[in-house]
Amino acid sequence: MATPTPPLEESEKLEVEEMATPVVPRSIEEELKEPLVVPKLASVRSISVIVAAVLAMMMNSSSIQALVIAIPSMQEELDINAASLQWLVTAYALTSGCFLLLFGRLADIFGRKYVFLAGTLWWISFTLACGFAKTGIGIIMLRALSGMGGAAVVPSAVGILAHTFPPSQARTVAFATFQAGAPTGGALGSIIGGLTTQYAPIGWRAIFFVSAGIGAAVFVLGLLAFPNHPGHYEDKRVDWLGAFCITSSLIFLVFCLGQGEVAPQGWKTPYIPALLILSGLLFAAFVAWEHYVETHLTLPPLVRLNIFKRGKGKLAAILLVAFLIMGAFTSWQYWATLYYQDYKKFAPIQTTVRFIPMQVVGITINVVFALIAAHVSGHLLIVLGCIGTAIACLLFAIIDTNATYWAYGFPAAVLDVFGADTTMGAGALFVAKVALLEEQSLAGGVFNTIITLGISFTTTVTTIVYDTSVRKQMAAEGLTLNADNSNAPLDVQLYGYRRAQWTCFGFAAGGLSLSFCNPLILDQDFAATVVAFVLLRGIGVIGVKAVQNAEVNAPDTAYLTIAAMHEEHIAEPLDPIQHPESDLTRKAEDEKTGRT
Repeated sequence: MATPTPPLEESEKLEVEEMATPVVPRSIEEELKEPLVVPKLASVRSISVIVAAVLAMMMNSSSIQALVIAIPSMQEELDINAASLQWLVTAYALTSGCFLLLFGRLADIFGRKYVFLAGTLWWISFTLACGFAKTGIGIIMLRALSGMGGAAVVPSAVGILAHTFPPSQARTVAFATFQAGAPTGGALGSIIGGLTTQYAPIGWRAIFFVSAGIGAAVFVLGLLAFPNHPGHYEDKRVDWLGAFCITSSLIFLVFCLGQGEVAPQGWKTPYIPALLILSGLLFAAFVAWEHYVETHLTLPPLVRLNIFKRGKGKLAAILLVAFLIMGAFTSWQYWATLYYQDYKKFAPIQTTVRFIPMQVVGITINVVFALIAAHVSGHLLIVLGCIGTAIACLLFAIIDTNATYWAYGFPAAVLDVFGADTTMGAGALFVAKVALLEEQSLAGGVFNTIITLGISFTTTVTTIVYDTSVRKQMAAEGLTLNADNSNAPLDVQLYGYRRAQWTCFGFAAGGLSLSFCNPLILDQDFAATVVAFVLLRGIGVIGVKAVQNAEVNAPDTAYLTIAAMHEEHIAEPLDPIQHPESDLTRKAEDEKTGRT
C-alpha cells in the first residue's frame, strides 16, 4: 500500500526530495485510497507547474496566429498560390487537432510528463526547420509535422494540472489560467508576427526561431516542475485500431474542410466527397469498434463512449458551445487581420498594435474568472462569454470604415477575447470535474479536438461565404474575378469581409431571423448562445471553493470521479453496476464473464 501523503506544510518542505524519488507504478485504487492534498498556490512548485502549462498552451496558439500576420510576406517570398495560403495555418490545425485523442490516451497510459516532454522536443525540432524552408509545399509539410508535437503537449498539460490540483480553489485558478493561454497566446502571436515580419532582418522566418525559443523554455520548465508519474494504467496495451480509425477519420474531415473551397472543381472535385464519405465510414467503424472493445474484450478502449453523458449530459453541451465559440473567436481574428492589412493597407506592426488589447484583457479575465468561478453560476459565465464574442463579430459586420479604431476595433478586440476566455475557462474546468482520474489527459484531448474541429469548420464556412459574396458582387458590377482572386476592388472585399463576420456572428450569437435576411448567413453563432442558455441551465457553480487538506478519503470508491467526491450536483456518483467506468470494476466483470 502506498505511503500516505504527508500534511501540506510538510509536503512543501519535501518538494525537492519528492521530485528526486524514483517513481513506482501504482494502481488507480491505491491512489484513490490516499487523502487528497491541495497544494498551496503560492508555493514555488505550484507556480512553476501552472506557468509551464500556460506557456505550453500559449506556445501552441501563438505559433498559429503569428503566421496569420505574416501570410502576405510568406506568399510573396515563397511564391505560394493564393488558393494554398490557408494551408499555412490549416496544416498545423490538421495534425494538432486530429492526434489529440491518441496522444491524450498515451499520456494517461505511459505518463503525462514523458509525453509532454517528447511532444515539446518534436515541436521545437520541426518549428526550427520551418525557419529554413525554401518552398511553399515544404513549409506546409513542416507545419503539419510540428502540429503533432502540439497534439502531444496540450492534453498532457491538462492531465498534469488535474493530477496536481484536486478539486479546489487552486484547481480553479490553474485551469482558468491554462485555458486563458489559448486566446492570450493568439494575441501574443499577433505581436510576434507583426514585429518580426516588419523589423527582423530575416523577416517572417524569425517567427519560427522566436517560437522555438519559447518551446525551449517550456521544455525546461516542464522538465523541472512537472511531477514524475508512470501513468494510471497497469495495463499498458493501446487500442491502436480505434486510434487509427478516429485519427484517420478526423484527418480526412479536416482536410476536406480546408481543401473543399480551393480544390480544382471546388466541393464537386471527386476526391472531396470521396474522402468525406470515407471519413464518415471510419468514424462509424470507430464507434462500433469501441463498443465491441468495451463489451467483449479486456483491451482498454481508446475512448469510453459514455464520456459524453458525464454531468447528466451537460458535457456534450459544453463541447458544442466550445465548438461554436472558438470557431467564431478564431474566424473573427482571421477576417479582422485581412481587413486591416488588405483593405486598410496597414503594415504588420500597425495591425499588431490593434490586437494588443486582447492580451491585456485575456490576463485580466483570467484573474477575475479565478476569483468568481466558485461563486457564480457556470451557466451565467458561459452565456456572457457567448454574448461577448457575438458582439465582437457584429461590430465588424457593421463596421464604419471611416470611424476611429476606438469605435469598433477596440471594443471588438476586448469582447472577442473576453468571450473566448470566459467560455473556455469554464468549459475546461467542467470537463476536468466530470472526467475520471485516469482519463484527464484524454478528456483534455476530447475538449481540444472539438475546438479544433470548430475552428476548421467555421473557417471553411466563412471562407465559402466570403468567396460567394465576392463573386456575386463582382458579377453585379460587371467584373470578372481572376484565377487567384486577387483583383477584387476594395469595396467588393469589404462586402465579403462583412458577410464573413455576419457568419461569425451566426456561430457565436445570432438567431434564425438573420437567415431570413440573407441566405448566406449560417446562424450557428447565435446557436452558441442558445445552446448555452437552454442546455446548460442548472449546471451550477463550476469552480470549487477551498477544500481542507485531506478532506476526502475514498478507500472503496474507485468507480467515483474525483468531481463526484466534491461536487455531487455536477458529477453524480456512478453506479459501478450500471456504469462500469473504472478498470477496477471492468476487471471484476471480466473475471465473471470470462471476457478475453
